[in-house]
Amino acid sequence: MQPAWHPDSLAARLPFLRRRGLLTRATRAFFGGRGYTEVDTPYAVTAPGEEVHLRAFRTERETPDNARQTLWLHTSPEFAMKKLLVAGSGPIFQLARVWRNGEGSDLHAPEFTMLEWYRPGADIDSLINETADYLRAVLSPVVNCRGVTTDLSRIERLTVAEAFSRYAGVDVLRAAEDASGLAADAAVTLRDGETWEDLFFRLLLERIEPNLGRTHPTFLTHWPAAQAALARRDPRDPRVAERFELFVCGIELANAFVELTDAVEQRARFEADRARRHAIGGSDWSLDEDFLAALAFGMPPSAGIALGFDRLAMIASGATRMDQVLWLD
Repeated sequence: MQPAWHPDSLAARLPFLRRRGLLTRATRAFFGGRGYTEVDTPYAVTAPGEEVHLRAFRTERETPDNARQTLWLHTSPEFAMKKLLVAGSGPIFQLARVWRNGEGSDLHAPEFTMLEWYRPGADIDSLINETADYLRAVLSPVVNCRGVTTDLSRIERLTVAEAFSRYAGVDVLRAAEDASGLAADAAVTLRDGETWEDLFFRLLLERIEPNLGRTHPTFLTHWPAAQAALARRDPRDPRVAERFELFVCGIELANAFVELTDAVEQRARFEADRARRHAIGGSDWSLDEDFLAALAFGMPPSAGIALGFDRLAMIASGATRMDQVLWLD
C-alpha cells in the first residue's frame, strides 16, 4: 500500500477531498446564514470529558518558569462551547479537531473533525428540524455510501423504546437496570460479568442499528437517562433523557442533547461516570470545576449536537473509508 504522500495515493483521494472542501464551505454558509458565530476553543484542556469508554491523549504543558501541568487533547469541544453560552455568545458552531485514543477502522480515526453547534432556546424538535435542514443544504437529495442509498426528502423519528420493541421485541424501559430481565425478554444469554448497560449496547449494535438510517435518515430519540450524561431528563417521562442520535446511509453520524443546565445534577452524573471509568481502569484527571462553576453561574436553556464531519464527507462524496476524505492520516 502506497503512503498517503505518494502522488498516486493523493490522486485517488482528490475527488473525495474536493467534495469535502465544498462541504466545508457549504457548512459555514449554512450556519452563517442562520445567525451562528463560528468559534475556536482550546484543544489541550485540563479535563477532556467524562465519557466512560473514551480514551484521551495525554500531553504536558511546560511554563516559562519550568512548571509542568498535565493536559489532555479534548475528545469534544462541548464543555468549552457551553462556557461560551454562559458568557452570552448566542448560537455558535465549531469545526474542531478532536482526539480519541485507541480508535481506528473504516469509520474511526484517533484524530478527526467534529462539527458541533449549540443554540440557546432550542428544544429537541427544533434541533431535529435544523439538522434535517442542514443535511438537505449540504448534501445531494439522495446519497449513497458503503452500499446504502438514503433519500433525504423525509426523515424517520424513532424513540429508543420504540426501536427496541420493533427490532428486539423488548420493553427496554420496563427492564431498566435489570440485566437478567432484559436478557430473558430478548431471548439471549447473559454473558459472564455483563451488566445491563453492556447488554443494552450489545442489543443496540446487533439488532437496532443495522435497521437505522437506510431508506431515510433516522433520528433515534429519548434514550434511557443513564445513557445521556449531559442531557436533560424529559419532564414528561424522567426515565428517559432528551437525547438523539442520527443515522444516515446506515452510519451513526451525530449525537445531540437538550442540554442539562443543573450544576448539582451534572456534578452527580460526572462523579458516577468517573467511578465507572475508574472501575474499568480508565485514565484519571481532575473534575472540570470551571465548567461546573459556569453551569452554576447560569447557562441558558439550549440544545446542541456533535456531528462526525469526516463521516459526513464520506456520505457526501461516496467514499467507503474515512482515510479517503483525509488529506493525510
